[in-house]
Amino acid sequence: MRNNNGAIITLGFALFAMFFGAGNLILPPFIGLKSGTEWFYAIVGFITTGIIAPLISLIAVVQIGHNFTDIGKRVNKNMITILAFIIIWLIGPLIGIPRTGATTFEIGLQPVFPGLSPIISAVIFFAVTGFLAISPSKIVDIIGKYLTPVLILLLLILIAVGIVYSPGAPASSALSHGESFALGFHEGYQTMDVLSAVIFAGIIITTITEKGFTQVNQRVKMTIMAGLIAAFCLLVIYGGLVYLGATSGYPVTDDLSRTKLLLHISNSVLGKYGTYIISVAIALACLTTAIALTSAFASFMEKITNGKFGYKVNVIFCCVLAAILSVKGVDEIINYAGILLGFVYPVVFALVMYLVFFGKIVKSKAPYVAAVIISTLVSSLTVFQYYGIAKNFITSLKESLPLVQHNMEWVLPSFLAFIITAIFSKNNTFATQE
Repeated sequence: MRNNNGAIITLGFALFAMFFGAGNLILPPFIGLKSGTEWFYAIVGFITTGIIAPLISLIAVVQIGHNFTDIGKRVNKNMITILAFIIIWLIGPLIGIPRTGATTFEIGLQPVFPGLSPIISAVIFFAVTGFLAISPSKIVDIIGKYLTPVLILLLLILIAVGIVYSPGAPASSALSHGESFALGFHEGYQTMDVLSAVIFAGIIITTITEKGFTQVNQRVKMTIMAGLIAAFCLLVIYGGLVYLGATSGYPVTDDLSRTKLLLHISNSVLGKYGTYIISVAIALACLTTAIALTSAFASFMEKITNGKFGYKVNVIFCCVLAAILSVKGVDEIINYAGILLGFVYPVVFALVMYLVFFGKIVKSKAPYVAAVIISTLVSSLTVFQYYGIAKNFITSLKESLPLVQHNMEWVLPSFLAFIITAIFSKNNTFATQE
């Protein structure tokens, strides 16, 4: 492969920006504050679900085809199409994209412009998003070359100054090593990056192909190298923000606000300029993510409707719907999003893990279908519990499952379903690796 360091770096920065939304900025300081002296173990847990799992998800799609729906060739076409449809609407105009607009207003703009209307903010934010997303071939270059370096620079300034002029050592924590790891692991779910990764894969693969890398092994290599750059950037930013939270001295209360904690840190570290730094960082983090999600949604809907709704029409529709929902505010969006994300996240997580780790030796579709079905059934328990359906029975059943305290009660049942089905499958299950 010829020297393509520039392309790899651009792709790496683009991946970082696509993954690094507002939630990724708000979560780490909270984890640091809660874990205190055990902040290192919390970081390990957070990067497991916030960095490693999304990277594995991205690689899973690249290995199999050009987008998430190509996984249907290895599992079940209709099942994957339905799953992809659910994912793209959740991380797109229903939850992910409106949350970027609402967060930009509440943390990025309102502290600087107190009189600004959320409606005006939404119109401006999504007008810019739509304008930059309307040309999909330029998205990666726009994000990777221009927006991301500015975002990373602002965050590094905040972290560097915060560490050098740290107000003190991390506060003592009541959490153990294991509890701190579990805290970080669980908070990593809230990034939604595993869901985003399987959708963003299409944008990255398209860009790689346009640059002349058409072979599968070339795409995988380019993706891994770009992914490592993105992972390194995420690790540095996450680690720094967790440490700033651990040393912030902010009081820990039951109603602790993640956004107020972040603003407290920025103001403490950079004084009156802290608000402006965080405002710009939040706006850039949200904008880059919104652009990527809007493009992914528009491309998916164009394909699934066989071109009846073109890319540009889908971009406009997505931005308009997201703008309307964003006016509801961050808290309301999070409230209705929680149960939906809790249902679909484990299903996608389980699927990509089995494909990456067993894809070359388990060729039959049945084990993957079984794992998806069982993960879906176990995830449904949370939905039933939320709506009070057979509440006592469902609660008892859910609490009896291993790892329920970490919201990972789906792991053992889906793994057993996968292994048992693989053993009894007759369709070239355990194939010899070449």
